Amino acid sequence: MNTAPINLQEEYAKTEIAKILNLLDEELVGLAPVKSRIREISALLLIDKLRRNLGITSANPGLHMSFTGSPGTGKTTVGLKMADILYQLGYIKKGHLLTVTRDDLVGQYIGHTAPKTKEVLKKAMGGVLFIDEAYYLYKPDNERDYGAEAIEILLQVMENQRDELVVILAGYKEPMDKFYESNPGLSSRIANHIDFPDYSTEELLKIAKIMLDEQQYQLTPQAEVALAQYIDRRKEKPLFANARSVKNALDRARMRQANRIFDSRGQVLTKKELVNLEPEDILQSSVFN
Repeated sequence: MNTAPINLQEEYAKTEIAKILNLLDEELVGLAPVKSRIREISALLLIDKLRRNLGITSANPGLHMSFTGSPGTGKTTVGLKMADILYQLGYIKKGHLLTVTRDDLVGQYIGHTAPKTKEVLKKAMGGVLFIDEAYYLYKPDNERDYGAEAIEILLQVMENQRDELVVILAGYKEPMDKFYESNPGLSSRIANHIDFPDYSTEELLKIAKIMLDEQQYQLTPQAEVALAQYIDRRKEKPLFANARSVKNALDRARMRQANRIFDSRGQVLTKKELVNLEPEDILQSSVFN
């Protein structure tokens, strides 16, 4: 057994994990419990790697994960960062993330599901397979459904090829909880369950400003107030998707700004007028009706 001392800071620096975790902090607003959990997992994986380097035997850490939460809360972004971390630490060989849904895995007729699922798994090998809305794989009310076949193949690969593939199952929390209750074999293979909270209005406003800044737009102070009101109202309506809904709202606001400017053609335009979103660009949304 190797007994030479290890410089933890040197080992940490070698992996570039710090850079990835810092990017996670910079790129994602809020989500403190998620970031904390990713740091904990990263620490466990780094220490496990150092133990193995010293010849200390231990059970392999479970790498399969479950991400639960509403749409637009950063699950795919965190999945990408997790793939980077696993790659830097040598737990996966390629480090890519393949995002799929039920339609990519489940066939329409007998004999169709197995080759479809195996083809997806082949593409994902060496990286992370991210299955969005994973609960749709299981439809117990339909005896002619082939989702159970896809789950069975997944279970085999998650158990027997843990060194070659990491699976992240993602979706709304309540349906995912029921999905795991109905599929205890899946649940037992997932070591890390991470719940993604909804964003607050203040966080969504911050995200909106980042999105606009990337496209060289800005909100006037009155437009910022209007957008906060929009977010509060939109959150109460069906199909709210956090950052995704905010992005859609900004796209429509930019369209209204363009129409407003076009309708007033004839005047000389300033850069400020082309950059600024005004309150009316927000307040014309149907959520205020």
